[in-house]
This record gives sequence, C-alpha cells and structure tokens, in this order.
Amino acid sequence: MKQLLYALVVLIALTFLLLWWLKFTTNHGQSIEVPNLSKMTLDKVEEVLDDSDLRYEIMDSANYNPDFPRYSVIEQVPKAGHLVKENRKIYLALNPSGYAKIGIPQVKGKTLRQAEPTLLAMGFKIGKISKRPHISDQVLELRHNGSKIEVGDAIEKTSEIDIIVGDGSLNRVQEDENIDEN
Repeated sequence: MKQLLYALVVLIALTFLLLWWLKFTTNHGQSIEVPNLSKMTLDKVEEVLDDSDLRYEIMDSANYNPDFPRYSVIEQVPKAGHLVKENRKIYLALNPSGYAKIGIPQVKGKTLRQAEPTLLAMGFKIGKISKRPHISDQVLELRHNGSKIEVGDAIEKTSEIDIIVGDGSLNRVQEDENIDEN
C-alpha cells in the first residue's frame, strides 16, 4: 500500500512538473497580434515582422491584381489581427509583375461567333473587328498591337486582340457569275 501511495505522489509531482515546464517553454498565454502586411514590399515586410518576432514564407504567387503594387503582399495567412505565438511563420502571396502570359487558342477557320467567346473565356479582350474580302465568313487573322499573332503565341491575359474575318463576298461574286451565265 505504501509503494502504491509513493508511486501516486511521484506521478502527481511529475505531472505538475511537466505542466509547469510546458507552460514555460510554449509561452502559454503570450501572443503577438499579426500586423497587416497588405500592399507592403518584401523589404518592408521583413522589417515589420522582425520587430514583431515573426517569420514569413512566400507561398505561390497569386493572379495579378492591378489594385496592388507589383511584388507586394496580396494575401497573408494568418490574417491581420489574429493572435499568434512568437516566431510563428506568416505565409504570404505576392502580386506578380503583370498578368500571366497565355497561348492563343486555335480560332482561325472558326466563325466570329465561335471565336469571340473562346478568346473572352481565356481572358483576352476583343479589339477592332475588320472584314476582308474572302470566300468565307471565318476568322482569317489575329493581331495584337498591330502584329500578326499565331496559335500558341503567348501574350498577356487581358491583352486586346484585333480580329480579321472574311466577309463572304468572293463567294457571292461566284454565285452571281453562275446566275448570269444561265
């Protein structure tokens, strides 16, 4: 019975020592408020987090947002105002230098009605639509800033693309000639 009582006292003492040690080493009850890092450059972020005894790690960059300066913080985890422990990592997403470049899809040979939604869905803007005498009413050529672009050429998302389509007039000319001969 004595040994059982001694074992119980030692177990209780060890439990209290372990709890006291954990409280001391984990800084229980101590916390730091996460600062708002939005729109800050990495140099400024490093300075602010060093003052707060926090660290940072860069996540994958986000999609370009024109409302934020280039290479600035666009998102952070945990969010500003949350309470965290000392030396905690703050995960950051940075605004890239511009919109991502994407390849031009195959729209040549399609009608304007098919090509427009395809280009808009990929994030491009439709610029000037011109017609050229041709046998069909399909897309003949795409241009960006006056230069001809081909399928697979990579240009920035949201770029304006001018479309040149056939007007079908050459087809009507041939039909008119056939009618005149009969």
